[in-house]
Amino acid sequence: MKLLRLGAPGEERPAVLADDGRVHDLSALTDDIDGPFLAGGGVDRVAAALLAGSLPVVDATDSRVGAPVARPGKVVCVGLNYRDHAEETGAAVPERPVVFMKDPGTVVGPRDPVLVPRGSVKTDWEVELAVVIGRRARYLDGPSDAAAVIAGYALSHDVSERAFQLELSPQWDLGKSCETFNPLGPWLVTSDEVPDPQALGLRLSVNGVSRQDGTTANMIFPVAYLVWYLSQYMVLEPGDVINTGTPAGVALGLPGNPYLRAGDTVELEIDGLGRQRQTFRDA
Repeated sequence: MKLLRLGAPGEERPAVLADDGRVHDLSALTDDIDGPFLAGGGVDRVAAALLAGSLPVVDATDSRVGAPVARPGKVVCVGLNYRDHAEETGAAVPERPVVFMKDPGTVVGPRDPVLVPRGSVKTDWEVELAVVIGRRARYLDGPSDAAAVIAGYALSHDVSERAFQLELSPQWDLGKSCETFNPLGPWLVTSDEVPDPQALGLRLSVNGVSRQDGTTANMIFPVAYLVWYLSQYMVLEPGDVINTGTPAGVALGLPGNPYLRAGDTVELEIDGLGRQRQTFRDA
C-alpha cells in the first residue's frame, strides 16, 4: 500500500492510494499516520478496509501532499554509504556505518519549497532511500530480524549545507538540520510492495540536468544491516526514519561545485516510491 497525508501543514489528513489510482480517506480509522498507528496494526486495518470497500474516495487533485509520516521521533542518517559517493568527496570508504542525527523538524512534504539558509554558500542535494520503522527495535539479534520491524520505505531528500557541515564543526548536524532540509514522500510504501530494497534505482536532476543516477544495490551497508546495527546503539521506535545514504553526483563532488541557489528546481525519484519536486528559495 501507499500511505500518504493530504492537506495544509499541520492540518494533514491520512489517506491511502489504492492500486486503481483512487485515493481513500483514512480519517475513520486513524487521526494520523504516525508511530502509534504503525505500532498498533494500522497497516493491517487499512488493508482490511480497502478489501471491504468501506473507505470513502476523496479528490486529491489539488491537495498538498505532506510528509507521509507525522512527527518522526528521530531521523537517523547514514553518511558515505555508497562507495562512489565516498570516493567523489575524497573520503575514505568507511569500515563501519557513519551515523549522525538530523532534526526531525526538517521533515516537510515532497513538493514543499526548500529554504536556502541565511549565509549559505554550499547548499547541496542528496537523493536517498528512507526506511520507516514500524515496531520497536532494540538489540536485534541479526540483520535477518530487521524486516519484521520495518513498516515501509519512502523517497527522502537529505538536503545539506556543506560549509555548515564540514567547516564550522567536527559534527555534521549544523549542515543537516536547517529548516525544510528533509522533504519526504510522497508515500510511505509498505514493505510488501518493496520485496528487495537493494534493487531500487535512485535519480535526481537540477534544473533539468541529471546529477545522480544510482542504485541501492551499491550500498556499502544494506538496509537490513543498518537497522540491526543501529538497534545495538539506540532504540528505534515506530515512526522513526532512517536515511540510508546517497550515490555519487552531489555538488560537493562535481567540477565547479554547482551548489543550489534560490530559484533552482530539484526533481528526484526512486523506483516504486514516487517523485519529488522542490523549488529552492531564500530563507
